[in-house]
Amino acid sequence: MKIFCNFLGVLCAFCLMFILLVTSVEAVVYWTPGYFEKEYTKYDVAAAVDMEMDDLLDVTDEMMAYLKGDREDLHVPTIVGGEEREFFNEREIAHMEDVQGLFLGAIFLRRLCVGIIAASIILLVLAKSDIKHLLPKMICIGTGLFFFLIAALSLIISTDFTKYFIIFHKIFFDNDLWILDPSTDLLINIVPEPFFMDTAFRIAGTFAGSVLAVFFLCIFLLRRQKKHSGM
Repeated sequence: MKIFCNFLGVLCAFCLMFILLVTSVEAVVYWTPGYFEKEYTKYDVAAAVDMEMDDLLDVTDEMMAYLKGDREDLHVPTIVGGEEREFFNEREIAHMEDVQGLFLGAIFLRRLCVGIIAASIILLVLAKSDIKHLLPKMICIGTGLFFFLIAALSLIISTDFTKYFIIFHKIFFDNDLWILDPSTDLLINIVPEPFFMDTAFRIAGTFAGSVLAVFFLCIFLLRRQKKHSGM
């Protein structure tokens, strides 16, 4: 029974890490006011695609709504180079369908993880486990491992972002639609590689910060329990 309870505790820790990771992605790309405008200004993206900043931000809003499933398609008319046209071509739309699938899949898995944590806690209660001690202990171990993992991964990626950017796409996509042409595909111009680098490291930093917060919270709870038991 002890092994089973420890397993449930570790399972909760891993599910929590995935929840924090997906939430970190959302926090950066959806919950950071002015994030895209700041990045577009930094890399002069509006000039690169020959658009007004307001029009570019409107297209971005529609794209991000599509990724969350709040928009049916990516047929977005706008003004490019002084002429009205569809911003996304068919290849870009096909690629973004794959990206949407990944994003919605991650959202579904996050909800599944929440359910797994809830079910695990119920089972621990039924097993009369010492949840106040077991969960902080297992989560502390899990967050510690994940923090060192994300730190090591960030360090490795920083040595050659382009290389690992390509590896990432080859892992998660089973086609070559992600290989865009700057001369015909506007999408690659509004999300250039430096933009991806900034976003990736911002997500990593947000995730690492949340993991550390949970880690130190668990340490605090364990120490308080130890102090109370000693009294």
